Amino acid sequence: MKTARLVRKTASITAWLPASLLMAGVAHAEVVPSQFSTAALVKAPETVSCTLENGSAAQCTRLVVKYQPDDLEIGPFCPPTLDDQGGIWQWDGQHPGLYRLDRAFFEMLDTLGFHFHDEDETLHIMTDLSKRPEEANNCLNVAEDESVEMTVLLPVVPVPADSPTSLGTVAKVGLALDGVPIFADAPSVLDTGNLPALDTCGGHVDPGGWYHWHATATDIDSVYDTQGVDAHCQQPQSKSAQFAYAFDGYPMFGSEDPTGEVPTDLDSCNGHFGPTERHPEGEYHYHATQEFPNLPACLKGVVAKDNFTTNARMGIGSPRKPGQGPMPGHAGDGHPGGPMPGNDDDSAGVGAP
Repeated sequence: MKTARLVRKTASITAWLPASLLMAGVAHAEVVPSQFSTAALVKAPETVSCTLENGSAAQCTRLVVKYQPDDLEIGPFCPPTLDDQGGIWQWDGQHPGLYRLDRAFFEMLDTLGFHFHDEDETLHIMTDLSKRPEEANNCLNVAEDESVEMTVLLPVVPVPADSPTSLGTVAKVGLALDGVPIFADAPSVLDTGNLPALDTCGGHVDPGGWYHWHATATDIDSVYDTQGVDAHCQQPQSKSAQFAYAFDGYPMFGSEDPTGEVPTDLDSCNGHFGPTERHPEGEYHYHATQEFPNLPACLKGVVAKDNFTTNARMGIGSPRKPGQGPMPGHAGDGHPGGPMPGNDDDSAGVGAP
């Protein structure tokens, strides 16, 4: 009851405050390094000097994380055959929607000109994206590389941006409290010819060998319930718990507020100023949606420069130069089932990040 009264009181106050003043109130918000799982950390978090994208000097929390947290279970991704059941995929072609990777889905793709399996119903699966594929359509199931480490910079105190930053395909979204990076939509099969399969928690392995999320994993089951998908994430689910920090330093929560209600005052980025468990007086934060991908649509704050780097040999954040090595998905000729032209120079053309 106390939380409910606080929510109503905060709502009544914020109803008449201008957005600029509300965003100024996010001085309450700050990154708390102790919230991140030690199972993912290579070393203890540090506070370092950094430069934001707007050129201003700031303090950032620097976290170095492993290719995958020690205690994280991942998969399944690509099903070996049509009789098996894999992860999920948000299909954006004809008959769009969120699907399980199973016989029905791949047979539907077959009718649309995307042929992911042989006559014996074995799927075309690629685990090494540095090699040229033999097929036009492949299910991507990249192997992990235990040597990979990632360095992340998060502003200690969020700084409101002059305007929101849209989050396009594989845009950097944030870092989950379990130490797993978060990215926006994975590349479309329509663009690459390949399907970078997600597991039922909404994650997969980058071409560089490290695991990352494309969803709010701790509230993804509510998406399945809403969209009628027969799937379940093995991670603990909570509609109101904090899932992550966005790369601008603002916290990310599930689809409900502390009272168990779905907020009705979210802005274009799926965020608002309101009470949280850490700041009952209110702070700006993002909420998950109940549609896939259940992530912020944009970022309201300023991110740090060079905020995500890896020692991986390819993929997002790696030192790999454009044009290094062959890319999958180039066996097609631009017809349905084949990749779109113009993806030869960038690891994003693999279709896996």
